[in-house]
Amino acid sequence: MVLHRQREPLRAEELPVPEPGPGQVLIEVTACALCRTDLHVVDGELAGPKLPLVPGHQVVGRVVATGGEVGDLAEGARVGVPWLAWTCGRCRYCREGRENLCDQARFTGYTVDGGFAQHMVADRRACLVLPHDYPDLQAAPLLCAGLIGYRALRFAGDATRLGIYGFGAAAHIVAQVAGHLGQEVFAFTRPGDSKAQAFAREIGAAWSGSTDQVPPEELDAAILFAPAGELVPIALRHVRKGGTVVCGGIHMSDIPSFPYSILWGERVLRSVANLTHADGVEFMRLAPAIPIRTEVETFELAKANEALSRLRAGDIRGSAVLAVSRPGATS
Repeated sequence: MVLHRQREPLRAEELPVPEPGPGQVLIEVTACALCRTDLHVVDGELAGPKLPLVPGHQVVGRVVATGGEVGDLAEGARVGVPWLAWTCGRCRYCREGRENLCDQARFTGYTVDGGFAQHMVADRRACLVLPHDYPDLQAAPLLCAGLIGYRALRFAGDATRLGIYGFGAAAHIVAQVAGHLGQEVFAFTRPGDSKAQAFAREIGAAWSGSTDQVPPEELDAAILFAPAGELVPIALRHVRKGGTVVCGGIHMSDIPSFPYSILWGERVLRSVANLTHADGVEFMRLAPAIPIRTEVETFELAKANEALSRLRAGDIRGSAVLAVSRPGATS
């Protein structure tokens, strides 16, 4: 499924199977989860994508060929490919183990082709070995909703009471990790979204309500997955002194001006950018130990536009996942 121009539907096309170069692997894709970042790319909110582009950056598949120099990653290995596709390995950030900030970084389904296809190539360094506990469809959301959510949760610190704004794919995973760590989750959804609020309580939230409501207790930290800048001042007002507000998305609408008084008191406002390979390795070990349960709604590859429309409307419970391979091959 190919994007030729932003703000236009994807087109189903037959493309040649790509060939892996040195350090790359060819992957037969079995599943690819959808992410709000995919919407930002398709809808033109993230500028400068490679066009034409195959979107998708929560990819699960099996290695079917290698271009050499891939170490012990052999044909037949089941791997996941996340958002961060390639880094230079030489810059200051890469040398510091913060390759997520590499100025030369490339991104799956944005600056290189992604997983809305039957085959894709990936840099061996980007590939993650997936836990056996998860079938392909259930593993796919771990690769961005899980990984970025986990990084955001770590930046939120040791909060006892954690607010989560926007209860979608990432939030339904993070809430389970937070519960495992003994944290109370307070879930905020779009006003009137009773389905999402009920879903949050099913996942283990101590309270759920609308973003225009005041939580019953002061929060120690908050994570914003909703890409709405107007929620930043709201979250700051609900976080105690010394608390942290983490913006977990790659794109957000403009943050309105707010009085210094709601930041004062050593409150912290910070963002999360991409992920490191170490994040992925750590999270893939943690997920089955909790264990995290990913709730998915499945679509055929050809119905990617429908899945994006449903995601855009907030009409997905958990994660939307494209079943790319032939029936029966995703377990």
